[in-house]
Amino acid sequence: MNDTTVTLVGNVATAVEYRDTAAGGVARFRFAVTARRWDREKGVWTDGPTSFYTVSAWRSLGANLAASVSVGEPLVVHGRLRVREDERDGQRKTFVDVAALAVGHDLSRGTAAFRRAARPLRADAEPGVWPGGGPGAEPGEGPPAGPRAGVAERDVTLGPAPDRDPWAVAAVEAAAESTTRLVTVP
Repeated sequence: MNDTTVTLVGNVATAVEYRDTAAGGVARFRFAVTARRWDREKGVWTDGPTSFYTVSAWRSLGANLAASVSVGEPLVVHGRLRVREDERDGQRKTFVDVAALAVGHDLSRGTAAFRRAARPLRADAEPGVWPGGGPGAEPGEGPPAGPRAGVAERDVTLGPAPDRDPWAVAAVEAAAESTTRLVTVP
């Protein structure tokens, strides 16, 4: 595909609106990006013009976005750019939309605490057993084969909530191999 991807740094301008559709849930909000320039003569930063974008995020990204973001918060948005023209009130107007692929808080302007979203399990999955299975594996046999294969599953705590995610276990195992001390939170 020849999509134009952009990364925008700015602030949430409107409340995030989330709704379920036939294609999955979608979150939409307006995003304000203001250029800042250093004024050498005055020795201060000055604001340039503000550009507004309509950002849409689908499925789990949209649901997580709606639960995590509010008006005024600084974000970094990465996604596919789409420019469209429409006629409203007898005038031709240009709209710029971004279909978000990734969204995160701008940590150069504050802190954030990550909480892993619960992954939905299949109805036939056994508790504590990986629901996927790898290539050639029977459903519920264990984590997929590949770079994370052979990692023993164990209870892992990431942040405030315990998590039995095999990918998180693999990340902790890799961290333990590359560092001399691993601290786990009870």
